Amino acid sequence: MPDDAEAHSNLGNAFRALGQLEQAVKSHRRALTVKPNYAEAQNNLGSALQDLGYLDEAIASFRRALAIKPDFALAHSNLGNVLTLQNRRIDAEVSCRRALEINPGLTAAIVQLAELQADRGRFAEAEALLKRAIAVEPDMPEAWSGFVRWRKMANGDLKWLAEAQRILEQRLSPRREVHLRYALGKYFDDVRDFEQAFVNYRRANELTRLYSAPYNRDAMTRSVDHIIRSYDRDWIRRTAIDANPSARPIFVIGMWRSGTTLAEQILASHAAVFGAGEVEFWTPASALYEQSVAKGEMGNGALHKLAGEYLRQIDSLSPDAIRIVDKMCSNFLHLGLIHAAFPNAPIIHMRRNPIDTCLSIYFQHFQNTHFFANDLMDLAHYYAEYVRVMNHWRLILPKSAILDVPYEKLVDDPETWSRAMLNFIDLPWDPACRNFDRTDRAVATFSKWQVRQGISKSSVERWRNYENFVEPLLGLADLTA
Repeated sequence: MPDDAEAHSNLGNAFRALGQLEQAVKSHRRALTVKPNYAEAQNNLGSALQDLGYLDEAIASFRRALAIKPDFALAHSNLGNVLTLQNRRIDAEVSCRRALEINPGLTAAIVQLAELQADRGRFAEAEALLKRAIAVEPDMPEAWSGFVRWRKMANGDLKWLAEAQRILEQRLSPRREVHLRYALGKYFDDVRDFEQAFVNYRRANELTRLYSAPYNRDAMTRSVDHIIRSYDRDWIRRTAIDANPSARPIFVIGMWRSGTTLAEQILASHAAVFGAGEVEFWTPASALYEQSVAKGEMGNGALHKLAGEYLRQIDSLSPDAIRIVDKMCSNFLHLGLIHAAFPNAPIIHMRRNPIDTCLSIYFQHFQNTHFFANDLMDLAHYYAEYVRVMNHWRLILPKSAILDVPYEKLVDDPETWSRAMLNFIDLPWDPACRNFDRTDRAVATFSKWQVRQGISKSSVERWRNYENFVEPLLGLADLTA
């Protein structure tokens, strides 16, 4: 076996199936040491890295597989999937279409292309693609689950329910069963059978934990401790000389499922605003900044350079827009760095009932990008750390830097709060913001369907339907970020 590259890669696949992701990566790397031009091992390595949340490394691995084997349809499809997770939808569609040129029956690429069509609000085209996938693979869980995500289910959808339950009777791997479990959770939530909904959502999250990296509560607490120690008022004062005066970026932050997509859609309906979605920048930029500080390499001009790189990145998304919205939720961890780089850039903070927020996260399939999302105790811990870091920013940033927008008040009185957001970013009222659900733009989040249905109050106090199941979250009720 020491010189058997295929055996090492097969072992890596077995480790991945068992959720032993670090071992999977080691086995695939060992296969590539034995056989550097082994495209299949590069592809398998990319999938394991994706499971660990190392998306840039996964992309690099898929691209290496394609450099070795340009007509590797599955690697094209896998690359498209990760590019979608990074909000690089145009590149993702190119990859999916290339995969289908090579193999028109590759159902994974068909379903991924359906997801990209749904991002654009083209739900009829998306459903047609799901039917195309099912014609090739009639029992494909990923395809059947898509029908539920993009519309509200009703008691008349018993045929879908029967098909989902029939497919579940097969011996599905956790990675495949999980799609139908999340879909069944939504189906039963839509028809108001909340006990069955929670049973399926709980099973979905249990399955996800089988093949995901664990959430490390201690590491998260230490990370927030470090942020609070490192980014204080003195640091803000010392770095002021490096600031970029641009007010072009608008940062919409908050916990996932707190209304950030809704806020972005309203703002992006304004003629002067471009909604960039979740811009991948400040998490890696913060890591690089921290590394450079540790090495003593950060001199004057460092933050200004970061700001310039960020402006170039968002300029490439929309060269002409007066304002560009970045709704990367996790930027709440980096507000010190962001404000130091752009002291004039407005920050809109979406706040929602903490139990509603965490329950909504628990009900979503995040595909290994949110390791805290699959356990209610982990969710409660992460939310408390989010509150802690936001309270820190309130202490050290100017009060004028952040506008708090309560989700519940936004859905109750959308025009008043839409005007407040526009006033905060120094733009006049645009009537198009009133009809945000008609705006033609891609929305690559789990809210892609909901945000095009107009304002609904049905998600306010939704957690009360599940009060008997969410005891670990109840202690969050009094927390205010």
